[in-house]
Amino acid sequence: MFSEAELLAVFRALSNPARRQMLVWLKDPMSFPGQELDDVEIGVCVTDIQQRTGLGQSTTSQYLAMLRQAGLVVATRRGKWTYYRRDEANIARLLETLRDVF
Repeated sequence: MFSEAELLAVFRALSNPARRQMLVWLKDPMSFPGQELDDVEIGVCVTDIQQRTGLGQSTTSQYLAMLRQAGLVVATRRGKWTYYRRDEANIARLLETLRDVF
């Protein structure tokens, strides 16, 4: 069950349309150009996400950090690159909390 503070972080993260869209896109990592099947496990490179959003690199990174802090995505560092994937277990826990609360 998510605490009240955790729910607030999730709602804050999802209040922005671009952040919601990133979460939707990450549901299908293979939709990103150049994505290899082996890459799905670690996620999508922040550069690929940034290119799709059309936002600046720093804005994209800030948005992804907010999604990570809310527990909606997981970041994996490989060398100088950071990859993001959805945290499906935590998203399921969030949905269960929402069902219980509302």
